[in-house]
Amino acid sequence: MARELGLNPDKLGKIDNHKQEPWKAPLKEFIEEIYLNQFKKSEPDNIRSLNQILQDGKIKKEKKIAKRELQKQNQFNTVTDEI
Repeated sequence: MARELGLNPDKLGKIDNHKQEPWKAPLKEFIEEIYLNQFKKSEPDNIRSLNQILQDGKIKKEKKIAKRELQKQNQFNTVTDEI
């Protein structure tokens, strides 16, 4: 949930000090409340681990590179056919 909200993991420790300041909600409840307010639902539709997100990004990047190389190859073939 925190990743979808765009929260920085390095800053979460500063938010979580409900023992020192009893009026603050625990971090888990705080994130759930913010998520509910922003997305109007209690939990994400698709829950993925950080490893899955990184792997999906890597696959997407590889596909993009392959597509770019194919386009370059098609342009080269078109130029050589014209000559």
